[in-house]
Amino acid sequence: MKYIKFILCLLFGLMFINAGLDKFLHYMPMPEMEPEQMKLFSAFGEIVWLMPLIGAVEIIGGLLFIIPKTRALGAIVILPVMVGIVLHNFTLFPTVEGRIIAVVLLLINIWVLIDNREKYKALLG
Repeated sequence: MKYIKFILCLLFGLMFINAGLDKFLHYMPMPEMEPEQMKLFSAFGEIVWLMPLIGAVEIIGGLLFIIPKTRALGAIVILPVMVGIVLHNFTLFPTVEGRIIAVVLLLINIWVLIDNREKYKALLG
């Protein structure tokens, strides 16, 4: 079970590092989008600091998620981005594949949060 968790966390972290790096380097092709989706991405582009901020959070969170000692912090850092991804996939990209990937990633994130719940008790007072 320990190895399965490490492999899942490694893949999870690498996916977020890749997504974060793409926000700076733009090396992945953009998928075809509906006019409504294009409008949203144009609006995101108008806020010049938004995508670099999300990219930085994804890279930092992904790195923290991979390292077992910092995984609990990485799970918290990534959670808001993960919730945004799920909401985005269920509202603007209604493909089955996108929804499945988003839900699986959210479940991995929740699993790590639950697995580290003892570490969070001091935060909750």
